[in-house]
Amino acid sequence: MPTTKSLDICVLPGDGIGVEVIAATVPLIEQAVKGAAVDFRFHEHPAGAQHYRASGQALPQATLEAARQADAILFGAMGWPAIRYPDGTEIAPQLDLRVALELYAGVRPARAIAGVRLPLADPRARDIDLVVVRESTEGLFASRGKGSIVDDREARDTMVITRAGSERVHDFAFKLARRRKARGRPGRVTCVDKANVFVSMAFFRKIFDERAAAFPDIEARHNYIDATALDLIRKPWEFDVLVTENMFGDILSDQTAALVGGMGMAPSADIGDEHGLFQPCHGSAPDIAGQGKANPTATILSAALMLDWLADRHGIAALSAAARRIEQAVDAVFASGRILPFEFGGRDGTAAIASAVASNL
Repeated sequence: MPTTKSLDICVLPGDGIGVEVIAATVPLIEQAVKGAAVDFRFHEHPAGAQHYRASGQALPQATLEAARQADAILFGAMGWPAIRYPDGTEIAPQLDLRVALELYAGVRPARAIAGVRLPLADPRARDIDLVVVRESTEGLFASRGKGSIVDDREARDTMVITRAGSERVHDFAFKLARRRKARGRPGRVTCVDKANVFVSMAFFRKIFDERAAAFPDIEARHNYIDATALDLIRKPWEFDVLVTENMFGDILSDQTAALVGGMGMAPSADIGDEHGLFQPCHGSAPDIAGQGKANPTATILSAALMLDWLADRHGIAALSAAARRIEQAVDAVFASGRILPFEFGGRDGTAAIASAVASNL
């Protein structure tokens, strides 16, 4: 008999609908991996805005250590607009985790799913299948907590682009494009920058070109950030993998999510050399929290990303197969037309969507 592999998953439900979508997703993971000779052990830990209000800690040291020791991190949503630090910024432990665990590659896939209403009428929008790779440890976000206000007359934040940070995220993007090419995608990486204005962005592009030489089988392109925002509306089906700075990636990944149905349909992963965190792109949604209206699809698809990552990391092909089953079950749910989430004008909430996916699994 094959030896059963034990994998510890650090579960951080967080705030608002994060708790609800995580609760809906964990049983689907357990269902999908049955027979895979893998024993998943899920351990919940506290963090987030509500925990900060109750304890004064947004990310307890014990939670950070649990995340560091886990095989993967499954994350719900954290933050609450009315709960802030003394400097006025929001509670965002996910940003602390990216820095602490060196989760430098923010992976934001956007794929059109049959049956999901899209904002673009062009039939080619059905071919959208792209990934934004966002450098997640530096860029403009390097100034988080370090900006300055001078005499109440000006404020300054500094963008930081390093060679080491750029090389590793560019390499990640090229390797991702290579894997996607093996599955039938174009095998193309577009560097998104503002190299015509900023020295930091010209440096980012220069390193991109240097790293592109190591991947001659992958097409390398450039596009300015403003042109990319335009082209994602005009012709998003022409993009494959986009790699960009932290703030640009933050904005573009919300735009690409909108192109395929919204934040409830948008999964994500934050990947480093040693750790991986998987979460929906959406926030805690205080306006619908506790009402059972949240769409768990983004979290369910993030779980599939987690299984794929664990499959590669541990050499367990059965986990990759489980990831495909989850994706196919989600596709079947929406293609059937019998499920319509609240954000699309329907009346199917968290439990109904999770139940439909479970049935297809």
